[in-house]
Amino acid sequence: MKFNKFIVFLFVANLSFAQNTTAKIKTVAQNGLYKIVLPPDIRSFSNEEMSDFRIFDSKEKEVPYFLIQNANETITNNFDEYEIISKTTVPKKNTSVIIKNPSKQNYSQISLFIANSNVVKQYSISGSDDQKEWFGLSNNQELYDLSSNTETYVVKTISLPLNSYKFLKIDFNDKKTLPINVVKAGNFKSHTQNNSLLQIVPKEFTVSQLPSKKETMIRISFESPQIINQLIFEISKPNFYTRNTTVFKNEVRKIKHKTKIYPVTIANFELNSKTKNTFNIPELFVKEFFIKIENQDNQPLVITAVKCMQVPLSIVADLNANEQYTIKTGNPNLNPPDYDLSNFKNSISGNLPETSIYEIKKTNLPVNAGTNKSFWQQAWFMWICILFGAITIGYFTTSLMKDMKTE
Repeated sequence: MKFNKFIVFLFVANLSFAQNTTAKIKTVAQNGLYKIVLPPDIRSFSNEEMSDFRIFDSKEKEVPYFLIQNANETITNNFDEYEIISKTTVPKKNTSVIIKNPSKQNYSQISLFIANSNVVKQYSISGSDDQKEWFGLSNNQELYDLSSNTETYVVKTISLPLNSYKFLKIDFNDKKTLPINVVKAGNFKSHTQNNSLLQIVPKEFTVSQLPSKKETMIRISFESPQIINQLIFEISKPNFYTRNTTVFKNEVRKIKHKTKIYPVTIANFELNSKTKNTFNIPELFVKEFFIKIENQDNQPLVITAVKCMQVPLSIVADLNANEQYTIKTGNPNLNPPDYDLSNFKNSISGNLPETSIYEIKKTNLPVNAGTNKSFWQQAWFMWICILFGAITIGYFTTSLMKDMKTE
C-alpha cells in the first residue's frame, strides 16, 4: 500500500504546476510592423535564447515575430547635399560643374551622384571663395567604374586636400568622351549615437575585504537570473589608482561522484582613476556573480556602486489595430519558433513605430503545457504506464499473499 501511494504521489507531482509568465502588449492604432523592447523581467523569466517566447492574439493564435539585438552604439550616415550652382559644357572640350559648400567647416572630400556611364573621365578640381579667383586643389585625376547594375547612378567620393573654400569647380575633360551627368553633390556625415542601456538593480550588493589575500570581493545577486552586458564602477577614493579586476561566476561540477564549486572567469580588466571605468563584458545570464579586485599593498577602493547594465533586446511583430495580444514565456518544453517573417528581417526598415509590454505576471501552468510531442512521448503517458504497472504488481502481490495464508 505504501508503495502504491508513493507511485500515485509521483504521478500527481508530475502533473503539478510550474512557474510561467504572461504579459500584455499595448494596443496599436494602425495595422503594421511594430518594434517592442523586451523589459528585463520578461528576459529574466525566459530562457537566455528566448526560445520560449510566444505572442498570441485574442483567438489564441500565434503571432509571428523576430528578435533584434540593439547595439551599444548606432552609426548612421546622413547625406548633406550641396547646391550645384551651374553646369557649363563646351562641346568636345570640357564640362565645368560649380558646387557651393554651405558649411564653413573644413572638408577633405566631396561625393558625387553620377548617372550611369561606361566612360572613364579625367577631371581637375579648383576652389574659390568668390567665384572669381580659382585655386588648384587636384589635377588630372580619373573617375572610372561609373555604372551600377542595381541603380541608375553611382556614388563616387573624391578626396581633396583639406580646405575651406566656399565654392568648388570640377572640370571634366570631354575631348575623348562625351560629358557625364552629375545629378547631385555633397558629403556623407557619420553620427554615432550611444544607445540607452537598461540598468538592472541587484537584490544584494556586498563588498568584503580579504586582508590576507590583499583583495576586495564584491558579490552581486538578483531575485532571478538576469542578463548583464556592461558594468559601471563608481569609485570615490583614492584619487589615483590602477587595480587588476576579475569578474567570475561559480559553477557546480561533479567529479568522481563528488560535487565541487569552481570559479569561471568572465572578464579581466583594469580599474583606473584616469578612465570612466565602464566595461563591456561577455553576456552573463546569472542569478549571482562576483568581482575580485587586487589591491596589492594599497588601501581598498571606496566603491559607492557597481551598476549592472543590459543591452536592450527587441522584437518586431506584425500587429493589427485594437487587437488584444498576450505574451507567454517561461515554458522550458518549447523549442525556438520558425516563422516566415524572420526571412524578411534584412529587408525591413529599422525605423518602425513602437509599442510596449505591460502587466507582467507569473502564472501557474502545467509543465507539459504547450508541447508538440506525440502522446506516447508525453510525461503523463509514461506515468500512466508506471501506475498501471504498479497496480498490476500490487494485484499479483496481494493474490500471492492470500494464497500463502491459505496454505
